[in-house]
Amino acid sequence: MSEPGQRPDGGRPDGAPPPGPQHYQQFSQYPQWQPPVPPKRTSPAAVVLIVGSVVVVILMALAFLAWGYPGFLREQDVKGVAGARPASSSPSPSPSPTTATTSAPVSLPAGARAPMPKRSKPLADPVTCAFTPEPTSPAPKKVALPPDGPASSSGTVPVSLATSAGDIGLTLDRALAPCTVVNFVSLVKQGFYDGTSCHRLSVTAGLQMLQCGDPVGDGTGGPGYSIRDEVFPELTYGRGVLAMAKTAQPDSGGSQFFLVFGDVEISPEYTVFGSIDDAGLRVLDDVARGGIDPSRPGIGDGSGPPTVPVTFTHVTTP
Repeated sequence: MSEPGQRPDGGRPDGAPPPGPQHYQQFSQYPQWQPPVPPKRTSPAAVVLIVGSVVVVILMALAFLAWGYPGFLREQDVKGVAGARPASSSPSPSPSPTTATTSAPVSLPAGARAPMPKRSKPLADPVTCAFTPEPTSPAPKKVALPPDGPASSSGTVPVSLATSAGDIGLTLDRALAPCTVVNFVSLVKQGFYDGTSCHRLSVTAGLQMLQCGDPVGDGTGGPGYSIRDEVFPELTYGRGVLAMAKTAQPDSGGSQFFLVFGDVEISPEYTVFGSIDDAGLRVLDDVARGGIDPSRPGIGDGSGPPTVPVTFTHVTTP
């Protein structure tokens, strides 16, 4: 019996020939299947090389930022201490000094001692001093804060710096900066400066000074507290002047100070609190003529560690 719709002769009702084996044409445009090739894996040595290169670039960038910014106070992590600034504001000369350092003997003008600055309006006597602890800048050498409260704004205090390069005598002037004098005397009597060294010499035109007072020795150290600026518009800096270093921020000084033996052209934002005796200036001249040690890092403004070391063996005051 035929299926419904099927003709007895096996033909299809539509006249088409009966079904038979079908043949499918093979199309050559389809490539033969190939197993996938696994991606190449980076060798461990190549990974180490790439990571090492990135680390070197980062370290070089950080080194430039840390050492290349001129200033009296170098920034220590969050905040600097007397000697450089966060955008660290150490005395930077005007015009800007050359960035080259030198180890060749330096010829300095044999200028006379500069006149000491004076306030056009004397301070009240006494004044009130206050000192601010800096929890984010712990002191490398433990030291007590100077006493807050009244301080005389008249009279002077002698200080003797016995150093590896020769003795330097200072006369601290309370009429210029009474609270800064209180701070300096407190540090001296606690032996804070004993064993520290002067880390920064500058002999460029517009900035001829030796910076000292950092217990770390690189411009980032301080006493763990800050002192207020005691500045006034008539401030000038020249041969024989003793002044405090600080960061670019106001009231950021601590223990670092600079000894001026030549020309210094900076704005009146660094507290002047005393003078240097003639014997001390001769010591500073010898240190300056020795130049800057090129084997040790500077801070990128032409200044750097002196070739002639200056280490405080003992600092005293009556």
